[in-house]
Amino acid sequence: MVAASGLASAGFPAIVSAVNRKPTIRVLGTHVTLQEAIRQRAEQDLGINIEFHPGGSAGVLLRASTNPQSFDLYEQWSNSIRILWQAGSIQPIEISRLKYWNEINSLTKTGRISPDARLGQGDAPYKLLYVQPEGTLAPEPSRHISFLPYVHNTDSFGYDSRRIAQGVPYETESWGWLLNPDYHGKVAIVNAPTIGLFDLALAVQARGLMQFADIGNMSRTELDLLFEIAVEYKRRGHFRGVWSSVPASVELMQNEEVWIQSMFSPGVSSLNGMGVPCVYAAPREGYRAWHGVMCLSSHCEGERKEAAYAFMNWWLSGWPGAFIARQGYYIANPERSRRFMSAAEWDYWYEGEPAAQRLKGTDGRFSVAEGEVRTGGSYQQRFENIAVWNTVMDNYEYTLIKWKEFLLA
Repeated sequence: MVAASGLASAGFPAIVSAVNRKPTIRVLGTHVTLQEAIRQRAEQDLGINIEFHPGGSAGVLLRASTNPQSFDLYEQWSNSIRILWQAGSIQPIEISRLKYWNEINSLTKTGRISPDARLGQGDAPYKLLYVQPEGTLAPEPSRHISFLPYVHNTDSFGYDSRRIAQGVPYETESWGWLLNPDYHGKVAIVNAPTIGLFDLALAVQARGLMQFADIGNMSRTELDLLFEIAVEYKRRGHFRGVWSSVPASVELMQNEEVWIQSMFSPGVSSLNGMGVPCVYAAPREGYRAWHGVMCLSSHCEGERKEAAYAFMNWWLSGWPGAFIARQGYYIANPERSRRFMSAAEWDYWYEGEPAAQRLKGTDGRFSVAEGEVRTGGSYQQRFENIAVWNTVMDNYEYTLIKWKEFLLA
């Protein structure tokens, strides 16, 4: 009864009906955000039961698109929206029920964090945000959205500075390093067709091996040539392999099986906390960006739906954004999280300033040395330099075939 009362005071009176038990929501997603510390804090703050079901990017997307009954909320990236929406796996989210909607910044709503920012090719999240009256997704504002905008970041590659001389952000660091013959056999790529595909494409283009008319929407001819090049590199043994989860990427570099690879920020943070000097590159060609999406299952109803809205609002309430900042991620309404961060943390992660003191990551280990400056600079600078967003292209089905060929080569 205490839990029900707590939720009622938070603005979700329908949950009071759960007199003798707490409602339970099932959250499907990746290890990036489905962390035990987050689950425990959310349960404590909301008075509900939360089950996390993390998995690899491709696996959770397949499950969500084919079995929406198996989850209530889905947490992944905006490149999954087209697939989930077309499959009927998710339902529209009512903006009027989102407590902090007006605080969400312009990046998601307009595609640009500042007037001078590069929009980036591919599926900039604002293109998929609003549900139109006829049921399509478009940039024009409406009363419903397809996903809650929350965590986001710019991705690139990480490299071991003990093995590869540290480059200059936005000047010498380049996606082309992934195909540098000096790193033969010490390169890994993320195993996700809508992500690793772009890492390969950016690398191939950076080395002048081919050019794309629109890297965010490649033609079949372009895909054929891209994978012809990638498969040839793989057959020559250039790639150590692929990874499907953040822990796997950490293990590859920790064990010195790779020197350079596709990486997500939590992996870089973990490695630095272990004493492995992993640098997260700021490529001169621009970043591959992503935006986290929290989606409501088409089968989520009743008290579970009430609890799901409570969890969505909780994510933008301040503490979660501060927690996730410590692994290098940003939140859609950062000012609310600022009061949960020290001045040193805010200045380092958001302002691009030197760390005034050693800073800890989400695992409690020190991952940032005093005086260190984050590669890529401030939040604004990073998102002003987007080359492409993670995207499901028009030729998505064909990319799956080509990706499989790459894996089997």
